[in-house]
Amino acid sequence: MTADLRTPTVGVVGIGAMGLGVALRLRDLGFSVSVRDVRPEPEAMAAAAGARVHLTPSALAKSCDVVITLVVDAAQTEKVVFGPDGIAGGMPPQGVLVAMSTMPPAYVADLGERLAARGIAFVDAPCSGGPARARDGTMSTMIAGSAQAMARCGPVLEAISSRRFPVGERPGDGAKAKIVNNLLAGANLVAAAEAVAMGERLGLDLATLFGVVSASSGGSWVFGDRIGRVLEGDRSVRARLDILRKDLSIAVATAQAQGSATPMAEAAYAAFDAASKDGRGNEDDSAMVQWFRDQSVSR
Repeated sequence: MTADLRTPTVGVVGIGAMGLGVALRLRDLGFSVSVRDVRPEPEAMAAAAGARVHLTPSALAKSCDVVITLVVDAAQTEKVVFGPDGIAGGMPPQGVLVAMSTMPPAYVADLGERLAARGIAFVDAPCSGGPARARDGTMSTMIAGSAQAMARCGPVLEAISSRRFPVGERPGDGAKAKIVNNLLAGANLVAAAEAVAMGERLGLDLATLFGVVSASSGGSWVFGDRIGRVLEGDRSVRARLDILRKDLSIAVATAQAQGSATPMAEAAYAAFDAASKDGRGNEDDSAMVQWFRDQSVSR
């Protein structure tokens, strides 16, 4: 533990596309960074940038003021926090756990309660923006937690997210804000992919159509980003299709539990689920465009 919380030592558990970007960004800014992942390749990349690799989440937590989890889902979070050699078993007094994965709000609220029972400060801070923005520190974060906990991890969140939105003091509120955003992102992407496939079937040039929509009422950030990639022929995986499929499933399940009507989210999830079952789950989510093209051809 460092005595000066203005420059906290930071651990990142889960250094996939987003987590590795966060770890490298923190190293760029001179933070002391520790990492843990189940795969040796990203650990080696982080180590080459000066991060310290630990054998377990517990060992990592013992040496850090702030620990960030950026694993895939609630099941993985549960394992790295409360499993054997988990973070909860190694977190020192005054440490803060920051969960940045997209997870069900009810699980996040329960996670906060269980950590509080162990005397561990917790901040619910799901992030949005993709790997490139994680790497350059321009992500958005939706933050919920006590003022004291947020102050302790404040320098870290400032370093990795240029847009920070405190949404409340209750863990779970950050998760709620994130799934609302993801509902819109998923519905926008499905609508964009469907529209592009339709426009091409009508004989329109995609580049021309892109310009028309971008300058008109049908445009959106998702349209510009994802369709822009399709135009460039960029098939690199920046945001895996199955991740947004998972996020939409959380939005739908949460809405159903609250009695909210979400026909757009359900339709978007059905399209993502069908594309995943057609073998596109590990592709970038912009592959929804090609999936709609394929559906158009097959009818």
